[in-house]
Amino acid sequence: MKQLRYVEAAGRLGSIARAAEEMAISQSSITAAIDALEHSLDYDLFVRTPAKGIHATPPGLEALQMIRGFLNHSRHFEADLQSVGGDETGVVRIGCYGTAAPAFLPEILRAMKDRRPNITVDVLEGDMSSVVDFLRDGKADLSFTYEMGLDSGQQFEPLFNAPPYALISTDDPMSELPGVTYAQLSRKTMVMLDLPYARDYFSTLFSRRGLSPTVGHATRSADFARALVAGGFGYTILNIRPPEFDGDKSAYRALPILDETEAPIFGIATMRQTRQPRTVRAFIRTCIELRDAGAFDPLIVSAAPVSSAKKNINSPH
Repeated sequence: MKQLRYVEAAGRLGSIARAAEEMAISQSSITAAIDALEHSLDYDLFVRTPAKGIHATPPGLEALQMIRGFLNHSRHFEADLQSVGGDETGVVRIGCYGTAAPAFLPEILRAMKDRRPNITVDVLEGDMSSVVDFLRDGKADLSFTYEMGLDSGQQFEPLFNAPPYALISTDDPMSELPGVTYAQLSRKTMVMLDLPYARDYFSTLFSRRGLSPTVGHATRSADFARALVAGGFGYTILNIRPPEFDGDKSAYRALPILDETEAPIFGIATMRQTRQPRTVRAFIRTCIELRDAGAFDPLIVSAAPVSSAKKNINSPH
C-alpha cells in the first residue's frame, strides 16, 4: 500500500521531489517504489526527464487510474470497517465549484461538525471542469457543481435552483429597480466571469434574445468580479448570492432578472454505479436535510418568492 501511494503521488504531482515532500519521506524511497513496481509489471510507468520531472507513459496513465481507484476503495473499506461499531468515522473528500464554495459550504461544514463530529471533510476547489475530473480521478468522493457540466458517468442530487441575477453597484441608478432585463443590461458595461462553461453560459443568456453583452472586464475570480462591481466598473451576472451580501449596507445590490430564464440546478455529483461508504452517504444525507429545511433559500435571487429549496427544484432526479 505504501508503494502504491508513493507511485500515485509521483504520478499526480509529476515530480519525485514533490511526491517525497508530500509523503514526508526521502526521494530515494519514491524512486525505489517506482522502480520496484515497474520491475514487477515489466513496463515503464514514467518517462523521466532531467530537470523536467516525470511524465506517465500511456500504459502508466492507465495503471495510475487503476491505482487511484484501488487506493480509493481501500480508504472506503477502512472507513466502513471503523464504523462497524455504529460510529460514522472517516474522511470525506469533496470537490467544489470554487465560485460557489464561500456561499454555501460553511453551512454544510457547520452542520457536519454538529451532527457528525467524527467525520472529517477535505475540500478541493476548482472550476466546473476540474470538479468533474476530481470525481473521475478518484480524488473526490463527491463534487458540488451544476448539473449542466456533467455527463452520463455521473449521477446528481439536486440541492437548489440557481437563476441568474445581476449584481449592480449602488452608485448606478438602475440598482434601485426591482429587477432588470437582458436588454437593459446589454446597454451597460459587464464584468464577465471568465471560467470554463461560465463565459459561454452568460453569453448565451443574451444571444438567445438577439443581444450581446458589452464586456468591459473579464476575470476568473468571482471575488474580483464583485470588487469591480463595487468599484463602479460595471455589473456582473452570477447565480448564487454573495456570502457577505448585507442588503442596503452593501456596495452593490443583487437584482433578479425579469426575463424568463431557465435556472441551472446546483447539487451533488457522484460517480454512477459506485458504492459509497457510510461516511459519504452520511454527508449527502446532511446536505439533503439542510436542503429540505430551506437552508439554501437565502442563496437564491429570484423575481418569484422562494418557499423552500426543495419545492424550487424542477429536476426529475
